Amino acid sequence: MNNIADNQHTKYQFEDYATSRFAQVSFLKDKKIVLCTLKSDYVPIKHFKDTFSKISELVDQGFNQKFIFDKRSLKAFHQPSMEWYFVVWKKVMFEKGLKIHRKILPPEPWFKKSVEIAKLQINREHEDLIVDLLDIKYCNTIEEAVEN
Repeated sequence: MNNIADNQHTKYQFEDYATSRFAQVSFLKDKKIVLCTLKSDYVPIKHFKDTFSKISELVDQGFNQKFIFDKRSLKAFHQPSMEWYFVVWKKVMFEKGLKIHRKILPPEPWFKKSVEIAKLQINREHEDLIVDLLDIKYCNTIEEAVEN
């Protein structure tokens, strides 16, 4: 499934903010929602951080009601990227008011299992996580993520 096509065919009209080879960052102005749609089966950590820098810019502009992370294109799991995302980025965004996160994972069971294992490891290694203070839910579509 082409995630960008899903974004374009949703009943919600997201506005494009930044696009790279690896990701598209867009926003839903009236609901103050940021959407990050990955476009590649693997995102090198430098590009991952660059993408999340763009998301941070939108949060700084007041788009902090909800963050939707569409990872359906991924075929590889990168632990250092996930750790940075959980330990560093989410904490900074929490301090800026972003508390609602919706995630759309690839359908492969092994990917979901990898995420679970990585979360356990991160929780063991880091005591000051704010993940329990966040509203995090997994969804199947962008529309579901916007509405829930």
